[in-house]
Amino acid sequence: MHAITIPEPGGPEALVWAEVPDPVPGEGEVLVEVVSSAVNRADVLQRQGFYNPPPGTSPYPGLECAGRIAALGPGVSGWAVGDEVCALLAGGGYAEKVAVPVGQLLPVPEGVGLVEAAALPEVTSTVWSNVFLISHLRPGETVLIHGGSSGIGTMAVQLAKAVGARVAVTAGSPDKLARCAELGADILINYREQDFVEEVRENTAGAGADVILDIVGAKYLERNVQALTVNGRLAIIGLQGGAKGELNLGALLAKRAAVTATSLRGRPLGEKAAIIAAVREHVWPLIGGGVVRPVVDRTVPMQDAAEAHRILESSAHIGKVLLAAPAAP
Repeated sequence: MHAITIPEPGGPEALVWAEVPDPVPGEGEVLVEVVSSAVNRADVLQRQGFYNPPPGTSPYPGLECAGRIAALGPGVSGWAVGDEVCALLAGGGYAEKVAVPVGQLLPVPEGVGLVEAAALPEVTSTVWSNVFLISHLRPGETVLIHGGSSGIGTMAVQLAKAVGARVAVTAGSPDKLARCAELGADILINYREQDFVEEVRENTAGAGADVILDIVGAKYLERNVQALTVNGRLAIIGLQGGAKGELNLGALLAKRAAVTATSLRGRPLGEKAAIIAAVREHVWPLIGGGVVRPVVDRTVPMQDAAEAHRILESSAHIGKVLLAAPAAP
């Protein structure tokens, strides 16, 4: 098969489409013929040499894919060759084939095309696990979503609205904020021109946000705590603004607030399977019913993954950037 390889870390040009050995599904795995994958910030970090795959997993980038089951490994039941699926991966999505643990498979939701289904596994798993399973966002509460026009952000806005929460977002342009509003965001904050702490307080009668989903990290840490309400929950899922910040524990104690930080890629198979099961139970009906939908900015041929990375790094996109494999319909 062919896959995007990274012979040496570097810029987008480090991504090389090359012939590599076919993967073989092991115990409890299926082989998926990839139709599409999606680009995530973690892929950029891997390309740069800062985020190696977990031991024993595919060396190729790509944390999610969609396609058709080509073969079943030993011990697999409940799936059949030819089934159309999408999947959460530890790596290997930028390839024509990938071996996937059966617990990380999802059927393609009703009403979603096979190519665009690759936009779903990583964002739905990340949002559901952090905003709902960990932070317990409830109807009537206010959630602040940083990077509201990103792949994670566009899904978080829709899911939060679907459960009856009030949604505040930050984004860097009027166009991006307008798209967030179309998805249901109630409070629109241009982080280049406005202070999100002041805006959230002003729109919550001084109380603050019950939940904050943060992709920035250190740069926003102190202000995120300021923006929380009493008993608020801050979920950190990215470090685009740095990894080391200073936390005022007194301010945290005064608000009886909680800070969590999670990643998805390196979790044990059992934890990933539990998240996928929760997504299938709670999110897939919303997608099938048309309440939630994948937001795709554009689709690029997989061989041109370097261009897709340039698009992601420019932050000019809204939603997900997808990669179509050569066999894509």
